[in-house]
Amino acid sequence: MKPGWKTVKFGDVVKNANLVERNPEAAGIERIVGLEHIDQENLHIRRWNTPENGTSFTRKFVPGQTLFGKRRAYQRKVAYAEFEGICSGDILIFEPKNEKILLPKLLPFICQSNAFFDYALGTSAGSLSPRTSWAALKNFELPLPPLDEQKRIAEILWAIDEVIEKWTEIQTLLDLVISVYRFEFFKKEKWPKEKLKKLFSVQLGKMLSPKAKIGDSSFPYIANHNVQWDHINFDKIQEMDFSEKEREKFSLVAGDILVCEGGEVGRCAIWEGNLENCYYQKALHRLRPISNLSSQIMLQFLIWANRKGIFKGLTGHSTIAHLTAVKLKEIDVPVPPKEDQKHIEQLFKEFKLFTLNVSKHIVAIERIKNTIYSEVWKQPCSMKKTQ
Repeated sequence: MKPGWKTVKFGDVVKNANLVERNPEAAGIERIVGLEHIDQENLHIRRWNTPENGTSFTRKFVPGQTLFGKRRAYQRKVAYAEFEGICSGDILIFEPKNEKILLPKLLPFICQSNAFFDYALGTSAGSLSPRTSWAALKNFELPLPPLDEQKRIAEILWAIDEVIEKWTEIQTLLDLVISVYRFEFFKKEKWPKEKLKKLFSVQLGKMLSPKAKIGDSSFPYIANHNVQWDHINFDKIQEMDFSEKEREKFSLVAGDILVCEGGEVGRCAIWEGNLENCYYQKALHRLRPISNLSSQIMLQFLIWANRKGIFKGLTGHSTIAHLTAVKLKEIDVPVPPKEDQKHIEQLFKEFKLFTLNVSKHIVAIERIKNTIYSEVWKQPCSMKKTQ
């Protein structure tokens, strides 16, 4: 244990606040917060409901308190209250028992630590919707620094949080600028239009089956969940059998576009050849250029088409939406002149580079924050459940 630090039980320094307000509208409370309004691993609440729509919630919180989602703790939902409101019963409200022992501004970071979340998960009960409880959490043990060190740690962590917030704002503004440019390009009526089938060949991937998992010609394949908006996520790449004939049919070459046939219909990204001998499953359409329209222009059009609701119109209102190859091929696609294509391609290439750089900054700052977390709360903590 570091000099001046001491091990304490969470319940010895923190209390579970139980303020009640049954008529928030009459009390002048304007914000109703549910678990869905707390973003994962983000201390700031930016969304809420209003009392005029009615609510069954009665738990009141005030600025300076820490909100912790006790249901499905693996979602890692913690928020620092910056305004007065009413919240769901699935949210616990914490505050220090004595601010001369524990600073309110350090408390949310304690609740965000891996040790606290691990303990919350270990004390959760229930299969479909596991919940932890105050009775369990109050026995969590943690190393607590002296007050002056708490202040220094809190100041550093809130400064890091502010930097992340600023970069996130830049990311949001950049996304907005990209959307505006995309809208301006594809709303133009002067560009001639062609059916998608005349610009790109369309091919569904191989059907996934138990039999395809047990052969001896196994290769990696891209699934629906790997295709995100404008990028391929290479986490959780799986393998299945592809015969020589199937490998030819379901090949991927740089410049192919993969489009989700189900799930979030229309989600798409360009294949850039990052993984050799990789193929794709039936939940995806492969679009391969057969004209002078570039894959980048087509990708931007597909993203625009999704925002305009074109894919939703094609899939109807069935319980499980699917985008058939027949309907996909018949979409009207604007075809800019070659000189315009070069300008648009270059612009979106630069936009993507800016976006990647911003994301890298956020990841790097998050890494610094996590390093501080592990240094401050690396001491072993109690994982015993209450009897």
